Amino acid sequence: MRHRVRSGFTRKIFHFAIFMGAAIAHIIGEVPTVNAYAVGVVTVILIGVWRGAGDPVFEGMARERDASHRAFYVVVPLLTTIAGGIVSNLLAGEFALVGYLVTGCGDAVGEPIGVWLGRHEYHVPTLRKVPCTRSLEGSAAVALVSSLGAALALVVLTDLPALTIGLHALLIAALSTVLEAFSPHGSDNFTTMVGASVLAMWLAG
Repeated sequence: MRHRVRSGFTRKIFHFAIFMGAAIAHIIGEVPTVNAYAVGVVTVILIGVWRGAGDPVFEGMARERDASHRAFYVVVPLLTTIAGGIVSNLLAGEFALVGYLVTGCGDAVGEPIGVWLGRHEYHVPTLRKVPCTRSLEGSAAVALVSSLGAALALVVLTDLPALTIGLHALLIAALSTVLEAFSPHGSDNFTTMVGASVLAMWLAG
Protein backbone atom coordinates (compact mmCIF):
# COMPACT_ATOMS: atom_id res chain seq x y z
CA MET A 1 0.00 0.00 0.00
CA ARG A 2 1.40 3.38 -1.02
CA HIS A 3 1.44 6.29 1.41
CA ARG A 4 1.77 9.89 0.28
CA VAL A 5 4.11 11.95 2.42
CA ARG A 6 2.35 15.09 3.59
CA SER A 7 3.40 18.27 1.79
CA GLY A 8 4.13 19.91 5.15
CA PHE A 9 7.20 17.66 5.20
CA THR A 10 8.14 17.46 1.51
CA ARG A 11 7.80 21.23 1.02
CA LYS A 12 10.32 21.89 3.76
CA ILE A 13 12.76 19.33 2.35
CA PHE A 14 12.76 21.42 -0.82
CA HIS A 15 13.00 24.58 1.30
CA PHE A 16 16.01 23.33 3.25
CA ALA A 17 17.81 22.07 0.15
CA ILE A 18 17.27 25.33 -1.74
CA PHE A 19 18.55 27.53 1.07
CA MET A 20 21.53 25.32 1.84
CA GLY A 21 22.45 25.44 -1.83
CA ALA A 22 22.23 29.24 -1.72
CA ALA A 23 24.42 29.35 1.39
CA ILE A 24 27.07 27.16 -0.24
CA ALA A 25 26.94 29.26 -3.42
CA HIS A 26 27.34 32.41 -1.30
CA ILE A 27 30.42 31.04 0.44
CA ILE A 28 32.00 29.76 -2.78
CA GLY A 29 31.36 32.64 -5.16
CA GLU A 30 29.24 35.25 -3.41
CA VAL A 31 26.53 37.11 -5.37
CA PRO A 32 27.31 35.99 -8.97
CA THR A 33 27.29 32.33 -7.97
CA VAL A 34 24.12 32.76 -5.92
CA ASN A 35 22.44 34.43 -8.91
CA ALA A 36 23.37 31.58 -11.24
CA TYR A 37 22.14 29.05 -8.70
CA ALA A 38 18.88 30.98 -8.24
CA VAL A 39 18.20 30.99 -11.99
CA GLY A 40 18.46 27.20 -12.06
CA VAL A 41 16.20 26.73 -9.03
CA VAL A 42 13.58 29.17 -10.31
CA THR A 43 13.52 27.45 -13.71
CA VAL A 44 12.93 24.02 -12.17
CA ILE A 45 10.17 25.28 -9.88
CA LEU A 46 8.36 27.29 -12.55
CA ILE A 47 8.39 24.29 -14.90
CA GLY A 48 6.83 22.26 -12.09
CA VAL A 49 4.14 24.91 -11.53
CA TRP A 50 3.45 25.10 -15.27
CA ARG A 51 3.00 21.33 -15.43
CA GLY A 52 0.73 21.49 -12.39
CA ALA A 53 -0.93 18.68 -10.49
CA GLY A 54 0.94 15.39 -10.77
CA ASP A 55 4.35 16.96 -11.33
CA PRO A 56 6.66 15.74 -8.54
CA VAL A 57 8.17 19.18 -7.91
CA PHE A 58 4.75 20.83 -7.78
CA GLU A 59 3.24 18.12 -5.60
CA GLY A 60 6.22 18.27 -3.27
CA MET A 61 5.90 22.03 -2.78
CA ALA A 62 2.17 22.73 -3.02
CA ARG A 63 0.22 22.30 0.22
CA GLU A 64 -3.06 20.42 0.16
CA ARG A 65 -4.58 22.97 2.56
CA ASP A 66 -4.03 25.77 0.03
CA ALA A 67 -6.62 24.08 -2.19
CA SER A 68 -7.47 26.18 -5.27
CA HIS A 69 -4.55 28.54 -4.54
CA ARG A 70 -1.84 25.87 -4.50
CA ALA A 71 0.12 27.34 -7.42
CA PHE A 72 -0.15 30.83 -5.94
CA TYR A 73 1.43 29.65 -2.70
CA VAL A 74 4.32 28.08 -4.58
CA VAL A 75 5.04 31.10 -6.76
CA VAL A 76 4.62 33.80 -4.09
CA PRO A 77 7.12 32.24 -1.62
CA LEU A 78 9.48 31.78 -4.57
CA LEU A 79 9.21 35.49 -5.42
CA THR A 80 9.56 36.59 -1.80
CA THR A 81 12.62 34.37 -1.43
CA ILE A 82 14.23 35.96 -4.49
CA ALA A 83 13.38 39.42 -3.20
CA GLY A 84 14.68 38.52 0.26
CA GLY A 85 17.98 37.35 -1.16
CA ILE A 86 18.43 40.50 -3.25
CA VAL A 87 17.53 42.88 -0.41
CA SER A 88 19.66 40.98 2.12
CA ASN A 89 22.71 41.21 -0.12
CA LEU A 90 22.10 44.90 -0.84
CA LEU A 91 21.59 45.85 2.81
CA ALA A 92 23.81 43.39 4.66
CA GLY A 93 26.43 42.18 2.17
CA GLU A 94 28.22 39.09 3.42
CA PHE A 95 25.82 38.85 6.36
CA ALA A 96 23.15 37.68 3.92
CA LEU A 97 24.61 34.27 4.79
CA VAL A 98 22.99 34.62 8.21
CA GLY A 99 19.62 35.11 6.55
CA TYR A 100 20.13 32.08 4.31
CA LEU A 101 20.95 29.76 7.20
CA VAL A 102 18.36 31.14 9.62
CA THR A 103 15.56 30.98 7.06
CA GLY A 104 16.75 27.77 5.46
CA CYS A 105 17.15 25.87 8.72
CA GLY A 106 14.83 27.57 11.20
CA ASP A 107 11.82 28.04 8.96
CA ALA A 108 12.36 24.57 7.50
CA VAL A 109 11.62 22.84 10.81
CA GLY A 110 8.64 24.94 11.89
CA GLU A 111 6.00 23.42 9.64
CA PRO A 112 7.03 19.74 10.02
CA ILE A 113 7.19 20.09 13.80
CA GLY A 114 3.84 21.86 13.74
CA VAL A 115 2.33 19.05 11.66
CA TRP A 116 3.83 16.40 13.92
CA LEU A 117 3.63 17.91 17.40
CA GLY A 118 1.58 21.11 17.08
CA ARG A 119 -1.19 21.33 19.67
CA HIS A 120 -1.42 25.05 20.42
CA GLU A 121 -2.31 26.78 17.16
CA TYR A 122 -2.70 30.46 16.32
CA HIS A 123 -3.92 32.19 13.18
CA VAL A 124 -1.75 34.32 10.91
CA PRO A 125 -2.66 36.77 8.11
CA THR A 126 -2.95 35.45 4.56
CA LEU A 127 -2.60 36.97 1.09
CA ARG A 128 -5.61 35.00 -0.17
CA LYS A 129 -8.72 33.69 1.54
CA VAL A 130 -6.98 30.54 2.72
CA PRO A 131 -7.06 29.92 6.49
CA CYS A 132 -3.54 29.62 7.87
CA THR A 133 -2.44 28.54 11.32
CA ARG A 134 0.93 28.05 12.96
CA SER A 135 1.67 26.45 16.29
CA LEU A 136 3.61 27.39 19.38
CA GLU A 137 5.47 24.10 19.12
CA GLY A 138 6.48 24.90 15.54
CA SER A 139 7.57 28.41 16.53
CA ALA A 140 9.68 27.02 19.36
CA ALA A 141 11.43 24.75 16.87
CA VAL A 142 12.02 27.76 14.59
CA ALA A 143 13.64 29.64 17.49
CA LEU A 144 15.92 26.77 18.45
CA VAL A 145 17.16 25.89 14.97
CA SER A 146 17.40 29.54 13.89
CA SER A 147 19.80 30.18 16.75
CA LEU A 148 21.99 27.29 15.57
CA GLY A 149 21.91 28.52 11.97
CA ALA A 150 22.77 32.06 13.04
CA ALA A 151 25.63 30.85 15.22
CA LEU A 152 27.09 28.77 12.40
CA ALA A 153 26.96 31.71 10.00
CA LEU A 154 28.58 34.03 12.54
CA VAL A 155 31.39 31.54 13.12
CA VAL A 156 32.07 31.56 9.37
CA LEU A 157 31.80 35.34 9.00
CA THR A 158 33.37 36.75 12.17
CA ASP A 159 36.05 36.18 14.77
CA LEU A 160 33.80 37.19 17.66
CA PRO A 161 34.17 35.37 21.01
CA ALA A 162 31.99 32.31 21.44
CA LEU A 163 29.86 33.95 24.14
CA THR A 164 29.19 36.96 21.91
CA ILE A 165 28.28 34.73 18.98
CA GLY A 166 25.87 32.83 21.21
CA LEU A 167 24.20 36.02 22.42
CA HIS A 168 23.93 37.42 18.91
CA ALA A 169 22.52 34.15 17.65
CA LEU A 170 19.81 34.18 20.32
CA LEU A 171 18.82 37.76 19.47
CA ILE A 172 18.70 36.96 15.74
CA ALA A 173 16.66 33.83 16.43
CA ALA A 174 14.21 35.78 18.59
CA LEU A 175 13.61 38.35 15.86
CA SER A 176 13.35 35.70 13.16
CA THR A 177 10.82 33.69 15.17
CA VAL A 178 8.60 36.73 15.69
CA LEU A 179 8.82 37.65 12.01
CA GLU A 180 8.07 34.08 10.92
CA ALA A 181 5.15 33.83 13.33
CA PHE A 182 3.34 36.97 12.23
CA SER A 183 4.28 37.47 8.59
CA PRO A 184 1.43 36.88 6.12
CA HIS A 185 1.28 33.35 4.76
CA GLY A 186 3.77 33.14 1.88
CA SER A 187 5.87 36.20 2.79
CA ASP A 188 7.93 34.94 5.74
CA ASN A 189 10.93 33.94 3.62
CA PHE A 190 11.43 37.61 2.83
CA THR A 191 10.89 39.00 6.31
CA THR A 192 12.99 36.44 8.16
CA MET A 193 15.85 36.52 5.68
CA VAL A 194 16.14 40.30 5.60
CA GLY A 195 15.54 40.71 9.33
CA ALA A 196 18.17 38.14 10.30
CA SER A 197 20.76 39.48 7.85
CA VAL A 198 20.38 43.14 8.80
CA LEU A 199 20.31 42.45 12.55
CA ALA A 200 23.43 40.27 12.28
CA MET A 201 25.28 43.02 10.43
CA TRP A 202 24.17 45.65 12.98
CA LEU A 203 25.17 43.51 15.96
CA ALA A 204 28.57 42.81 14.45
CA GLY A 205 29.17 46.55 14.31
